[in-house]
Amino acid sequence: MSANYTEIQELLQQRADIQARLNLMPYDGNPEIKEVGGAKYLYVRKRVAGKLTSIYVDVYSDELYQLLLRNAREQKELNKAVRKINKELVNRGYEDRELSVRVLQNLDFARANMKANIYDQAVLEGVATSFPQTEDIIENGKVNGVSATDVQKILNLKHAWEFILDRDVIQSESNYHMLCHIAKLVNEGFFYDGGRIRGIPVQIGGTSYVPPIPIESVVMERINEIKEQAKEPIDVAIELCMYCMKTQVFKDGNKRASVIFANHYLIAHGSGFLVIPEKEVPEFKKLLVEYYEGAPLEIIGAFLREKCWKNF
Repeated sequence: MSANYTEIQELLQQRADIQARLNLMPYDGNPEIKEVGGAKYLYVRKRVAGKLTSIYVDVYSDELYQLLLRNAREQKELNKAVRKINKELVNRGYEDRELSVRVLQNLDFARANMKANIYDQAVLEGVATSFPQTEDIIENGKVNGVSATDVQKILNLKHAWEFILDRDVIQSESNYHMLCHIAKLVNEGFFYDGGRIRGIPVQIGGTSYVPPIPIESVVMERINEIKEQAKEPIDVAIELCMYCMKTQVFKDGNKRASVIFANHYLIAHGSGFLVIPEKEVPEFKKLLVEYYEGAPLEIIGAFLREKCWKNF
């Protein structure tokens, strides 16, 4: 079953909201009444590290006792809801684990450079905006003097980058389904289902190369084969990126989706990020055409490693 990342994000948001409510609850445990010297006192009882403990609350009053009962019932229901969400996440293939310090640093590194990365990707796509205009679109969603199409492309890049830089998403596997969801985001507003594998012929401007219609099972298998190679993360990311571009998996947005997909893999391995800088776009396009027409991966791979890889 293909992973539905929209559903996973919704479930994670629901869990975060419930956890926030649990954190705000004044008492954690079931109410308990104790009598000492003829007076009654209220405690809350809970198990901590396998040991049952009682924590003092206040002198007994019926009003406080009823409050503690309501608190315990609500807490029970919220914890039940969290367990249900966790079960649904597992069923959708989500694995919750702690991120390494290196990956957390990489997320911060990529977030700090996200606007510049989006600008560089927009240049690669032929979007005619300056960096201040691109920044304004990212922050405000619009800018005067820029076409609606270019604004949409930049906003879609923003949404795709925000998606892969989510702490939960970065824990997900860099597989075919992740690629499809990224493509859906970068094609939003242009195609009904921009994340669906291409089923029609396409031509690429500036080259005689005509990519064959992709077969889903073959694309899935090839992506897995690339990832299983005993190579450095940057080399795996470059090969993932170039394979997806040359295959032209989708009707449009293949360069955008391929670069962001490669970055999902790279950042998840704490190995920086990969974006073609504005000044390197002409050379990259030349090498890309040569790669499409049969040049070995090593040529454009060396260029990407030297000119487009940013590490920390």
